[in-house]
Amino acid sequence: MTGARGKTKGIWTDGPDADMMGNMENNERILELLERNYQGAQSALHFQNAYELLTATILAAQCTDVRVNMVTKDLFKKYPDAFSLAEAELSELSDMIHSCGFYSTKSKNLKATAKILVEQHDGQVPADMEALTRLPGVGRKTANVVLSNAFGIPGLAVDTHVFRVSNRLGLARANTPEKVEEQLCALIPREKWGEAHHWLIHHGREVCHARKPDCENCVLSGLCPWLAEKEKA
Repeated sequence: MTGARGKTKGIWTDGPDADMMGNMENNERILELLERNYQGAQSALHFQNAYELLTATILAAQCTDVRVNMVTKDLFKKYPDAFSLAEAELSELSDMIHSCGFYSTKSKNLKATAKILVEQHDGQVPADMEALTRLPGVGRKTANVVLSNAFGIPGLAVDTHVFRVSNRLGLARANTPEKVEEQLCALIPREKWGEAHHWLIHHGREVCHARKPDCENCVLSGLCPWLAEKEKA
C-alpha cells in the first residue's frame, strides 16, 4: 500500500498515510478494550504442569475444554506423568478419552509423545518450539499454548476463535493460522502475546460467535470493520 507519504520496500519513508493511521488507531483502541474487558483471562483447561497442559491441549483438538477437563480429571490420576503414559495400553487409553472425539488418533499421539518425552527429554516437556512441534499431534497452536501458559514464554496461539475474531476485527487479514499469528505478533507487544490470545478466545466464546455474533452487546461494535461492512450490505 502506497499513500501520500508512501513506503519503499516495506519501510515508511515519511510515515503512514491517513488510511493506515486510521487502521492503527482503530486496532489500538480494539486491543485496549479487549484488555479492559478480559483482563486476567486464563486458559479454561485444568492443569498443574506442562505435561498436563500438553496432554489436555492435544485432547482439545475439535473438542470443548469442558469435555477435556472432565476426561483429564481421571486420566491424570491414572497417568500422572509421561513415564506412566508411555506405558499405557492403547485400548485402555482410547476408552478413557473416547468422549473427546478422534480417540484412536489422539491415543496414539499421546502415547507416542510420552515415549519421546521419556526417551529424549527425561520425561519433561521441552520449552522449545522446534522440539514441541516435532511431537506427534503438536502443531504451532499447541506449542504456543504450552510455551505461553506453562513456561511463561511469549507465544500467540491461533485457534478457531482467535482466527475468526482477529479477522473480523481487522487485527489480521489472512486466510491461514500461520499468517494470522504473524500479523498479530507484529501488531501486539511481545510481552502481551499470551494475554491477547486469551482476550480473543474469550471474546469469541462469549460474544463474537461463529454463526450468530452478539453484535448488539459487543463493546467493539463501533470499531468492528466486519460489522460495518455487514450493515452496508
